[in-house]
Amino acid sequence: MRARTARWLAGCAATGSVALIAGGLALAYVDRHLVPASLTGWTFSSVSGQLVNVAVPVAGFVLASRLPANRIGWLFVVAGLALGLTGFSTQYALHAVLADPGSLPAGRVFAWLSNWVWAIQTAMLAFLFLLFPTGRLRSRRWLPAAWFVGGAFALIAVGGLVMATHFWSDPFSRQAQSTSAPATLSILLPAALLVSVAAVVVRFARSSGEERLQLKWFAAAALLLVATFIASIVAYSVAVNVLQSLAFVCLWTAIAIAVLKYRLYDIDRIISRTLAYAIVTGLLVGVYAGLVLLATQVLSFSSPVAVAASTLAAAALFSPLRRRVQHAVDRRFNRARYNADQTITEFAARLKDAVDLDAVRHDLAGAVHQALQPAHVSIWIRQHD
Repeated sequence: MRARTARWLAGCAATGSVALIAGGLALAYVDRHLVPASLTGWTFSSVSGQLVNVAVPVAGFVLASRLPANRIGWLFVVAGLALGLTGFSTQYALHAVLADPGSLPAGRVFAWLSNWVWAIQTAMLAFLFLLFPTGRLRSRRWLPAAWFVGGAFALIAVGGLVMATHFWSDPFSRQAQSTSAPATLSILLPAALLVSVAAVVVRFARSSGEERLQLKWFAAAALLLVATFIASIVAYSVAVNVLQSLAFVCLWTAIAIAVLKYRLYDIDRIISRTLAYAIVTGLLVGVYAGLVLLATQVLSFSSPVAVAASTLAAAALFSPLRRRVQHAVDRRFNRARYNADQTITEFAARLKDAVDLDAVRHDLAGAVHQALQPAHVSIWIRQHD
């Protein structure tokens, strides 16, 4: 009954979140020509961001319904509701106050709400870092950190509420948009997030076994997200924006995989393959550019001929270069592939004293995963009469 109730609550919350996001997008489309360009929600960046936000309540539903005792799923559920409420209330207020004044009731109430409820979703992200992947603090020593994060976001929410109340009569005025939060509150937000990130880093540094694999999934997706943020700062474009949205989806997916412990051992293969292809791509781009410059500037070949020859040379180098780089990367980041003999020897030693068939089957599957890292493992046991 408890599992059924958790599934029902998570499903209702996720459905409500998705409905709020969809409602906000619909209002943004209707008002796309009726509100100032600085406030409209019908831009590529805003729409892609709202579509990515749908992944948050979906991940929350999956985690909370399958593992109701783990707080990570419920953090996703609450964050999804906050995201949906923020997006919808902002677009509702824009329509009721600016686009078509008086057409909808309680427009300023929704504007007031949108100016501080965002703190809830940010707080959920901070607590996600603190509690990942077990849903609990690493030890009681982290209780002061949890209290600090909770207190910081409570003050931030109160500060946003006070400012929203101050600009109640004209929430979308230039003064309301340009007024920044007090310096104290501006410092609290990065400080609270820094404490939460430190909790993940410390947990990763001191983790082992299954928990380390869970944190590897998180770390790999987080690094991808950081890379897209850096790219957006250096050279912002539509393509970078799309990659950033996909990076957020990857982060939420990686967290769900890690918490559910679904195919954890694949992370080493993903990391090694990603690094290998990144290195090979960089090397081939360098070879291609070098050959083009050599052919056009030194040997005085025509540009089409130089480009064609360089392309053929890079294509010919791809397979042997990829094998060599993959071998080198695997030795450093996917070392288990090179320990197959040791794994089999250890399994044979354990098998001598094993009497439980289920334990043998589980141990065999683990040994195969560690030594060969296949995508799937199935074990059939022949029944004797």
